[in-house]
Amino acid sequence: MRPAPCLLLLLSLVAAGWHARADAQIRRCTGTDGNSIFTDRKCNDVGATDSVPRGAGTAPAIGGKAYARGCSRNIRDLIFELTAAIDSRDTNRLAGLYNWPGMSNNGGYAILSRLDTMANRPLVDISPVLPSPQLSLDADGHATVTGDIDPGIAGATVRRAPVALRVVQTTSSRGDAASTVFGLRKYMGCWWLVL
Repeated sequence: MRPAPCLLLLLSLVAAGWHARADAQIRRCTGTDGNSIFTDRKCNDVGATDSVPRGAGTAPAIGGKAYARGCSRNIRDLIFELTAAIDSRDTNRLAGLYNWPGMSNNGGYAILSRLDTMANRPLVDISPVLPSPQLSLDADGHATVTGDIDPGIAGATVRRAPVALRVVQTTSSRGDAASTVFGLRKYMGCWWLVL
């Protein structure tokens, strides 16, 4: 039994749409004025050139070795990757640390533009932002600090995990500083940055 012509037409349209979606990718191009352009079309289609020469599927080299980033299983690894992305001025590597699920197209372009600006500024410092201690009242009505002191051991402090990372960078030749605070999110067993 042969399929109906309408069914074949419908299946071919779905397959064509599926293939077009799979090929879509965001490219970073350099315009004639030197500014970055992010597009899903070829750079020369928008009157720009590739920002990074495209190889035949090779990973960028770092220290002579191919770079293949995995998931940041702890915050220390995330800080290392964040430092390396900014030091190498690699917007794509920096974007690879961001938690994108649920992001709209407009929101994604806005975040990518902010990340590109950050990737092109010199890094001064990355420091953890710790949660603020909690105040509570004891049975006598006296305020006590909780969350940073271990009640079982006098004078001992509890190690608190950071809730964010503060990135300090210079913005001009005069040394003006800009600070960006990234929230931290654990997703699929990995640590990610959020704005």
